[in-house]
Amino acid sequence: MPLIFVGGLIFGFGLGFSHMARPEVVLNFLQFEDFGLLFVMGGAAVVTGIAFALVPRLLDHAPLTGNTYGRRLKSFDRNVLIGGAIFGVGWGLSGICPGAAYASLGVGNVTILWALAGMFVGAYAQGYWRSQRAASETSAAGAD
Repeated sequence: MPLIFVGGLIFGFGLGFSHMARPEVVLNFLQFEDFGLLFVMGGAAVVTGIAFALVPRLLDHAPLTGNTYGRRLKSFDRNVLIGGAIFGVGWGLSGICPGAAYASLGVGNVTILWALAGMFVGAYAQGYWRSQRAASETSAAGAD
């Protein structure tokens, strides 16, 4: 658990230091006025790519869970496309993504609580919708 805390601490500090926890910076990127976010995300992608390539060769299992490393591929389907579009609209309207929203609180942006509340309500609504849909499919299959 301390390793997770340290990882979150580094992530939050990096977001705050790079100003990516400020919605106006994100909105300027989305309006093609400031490309700093592109460099921050590109740098993060390079570090993550190197870690994903090296860590499984150095360790035979994940340090926190003990599970063996393996690839989990998610198919590109309608849900991924629609969910990504909805996420993108929310990101564009609020100017912040979920990870940066928490870091934004750390840099003093209290109004981001509205976006965080919206994220929780949206996630709850999607979970409720999915459980209702699964229940109706199960009852329909049982009626056959």
